[in-house]
Parts: sequence; structure tokens; C-alpha cells
Amino acid sequence: MAWAKRIVLFLITNILVMLTISILVQLLGLNRGLGAAGISYGSLMVFCLVWGMAGSLISLALSRVIAKRMMGVQVIDPDTRDPQERAIVEMVHNLARAARLPAMPEVGYYDSPEVNAFATGPTKSRALVAVSSGLWQGMSRDEVEGVLGHEITHVANGDMVTMTLLQGVVNAFVLFFARVIAFAVSQNVREENRGMVQFAIVIVLQIVLSLLGALVVAAFSRWREFRADRGGAQLAGRGKMIAALERLRQNTELVDTRQESLATLKIAGAPSRMAALFASHPPLEVRIERLQQYS
Repeated sequence: MAWAKRIVLFLITNILVMLTISILVQLLGLNRGLGAAGISYGSLMVFCLVWGMAGSLISLALSRVIAKRMMGVQVIDPDTRDPQERAIVEMVHNLARAARLPAMPEVGYYDSPEVNAFATGPTKSRALVAVSSGLWQGMSRDEVEGVLGHEITHVANGDMVTMTLLQGVVNAFVLFFARVIAFAVSQNVREENRGMVQFAIVIVLQIVLSLLGALVVAAFSRWREFRADRGGAQLAGRGKMIAALERLRQNTELVDTRQESLATLKIAGAPSRMAALFASHPPLEVRIERLQQYS
């Protein structure tokens, strides 16, 4: 799914940025410089916090550009005269006004059979809301409005920035503990090999700890989805939000039915518990149930 691609890309970008910086720091000898300067663990933590934020901030700053290129999003001119494009822009802008956004988000459209829409961007004033052709053509106007209300709520809640800060903090802890553990383990290695061994351990630990940190980020992401559902219900109406989720569930079940022949190979079917822990979105059934209980 499109949201899964964005989450995976965000995670990979963070890991690659941290690994790149680690290699540069090692090659430039900055690790030795820190040790020689007698920097404390507290100073190292601050250093890792600034360092760890780099990947998240880069991802956030480039989020709109990455989304446009990866998904092939075409930004719609707000003054377009095309009836379909005009309807999408007006729907997004009306919801944005209801959510009291400081500026109207860019509105995009991309060709994809997936029933999907997403919001991204570095700030509330520089957001992008994009709609797939599959969603626009496969849903009723009320259902589309429910989906877009959900996405506008993400923007209004500042979810992109919050996710960035959370990922940055996770990165900082990954960097810090990878170095502390690597230092402790490498003390048992001969001095002439210690630097290379410590560097290798740091790289491995950064990858492993990054995956563990992804569990924390995924858990928060699932919570914000519930909050965005509730906000979408407030902006577009609870009935429209529930109808949109019901339609998404029907589409998912249809896809699963078509792939039933692959189920014996474990390619299709219910996700494993481990996969559920890394999922950025809660099950649609649970989201619908929560909204039905919301008053």
C-alpha cells in the first residue's frame, strides 16, 4: 500500500543517514576526538540527539518532494477549470478551513488503482494532500470527504512534525546505546583491532536498535490514526468517516479474495503478530468500532 511505502522509505532514509554519518565520523576520526577530549556520557547524549535528528529532519524537509516523485503526484492548480480537479481542490480547501489551517495545502492527484490518499509536508503551512485516481473513482463523494477529513486532521494535529521529533529521539537513543555497548564489548578485544571491531559493532547495533525503535514509532503512529479518524469525523461527519473506512475494508477484502490462491504460500492472509507490531495503521475493523463508539 502507498502508506506502507512511505513508512518504509522514511525508516530506510533514517537508517541510511545515520549509517552515512557514522562512516564519515569514523573516517574523520571524530570518535577518537570525542574520547580524547574526555567528553562525558551526558555530552555524548546531546551530541547523539543533534546527530540523530539529522535523518528525521532531512526526511521531513524533503517529504513533499519525495512523495511527489515516488507517487507521481501532479499538483493541481487552485484556479483550475477542470471539473474533477476543481471538485478535489474545493473539498480539500473546505476541510482545511474547517480545521483552521494557517494556509491552504497543496492538492495533488496521481494515477493509481489503489484506493488511497495521503498528507505530508514539513509544517501545517506547507502541506500536501494527494488523492489517487482509484480513490476518487472508486468512492462516493461522501466517502472521499471522510478520507480527506482524516488526512486534513493529520495536518492540523501536526502529525508530520511530531513523528519527526519522535523518530529523532529514537535515533538519538539508537546512536547513544550503540556506541556505549560497542565500547564496552570492544574492551575485550586486542588494542590493535579494537577500533575496527568497535566500528563494526556500532553499525550492526544501529540497524538492530533502529528496528526495535521502529516498534515505538509504529505504536505511536497507530494511536495518531485513531485520533485522525476522530478528527475526520468531526470535520466531515461521523457517518462519512465510517462509510469511508467501511469502503476501504470492502476493497481490502476484495483484494484478499482475489489473492486467495496464494494463501497456501503465506503470501496472503492475516498478518502475523510480529507484522502487526510494525504496522503503522490499526486494523480497519478496530478503527470502525472505535468510531461507532465515539459520540
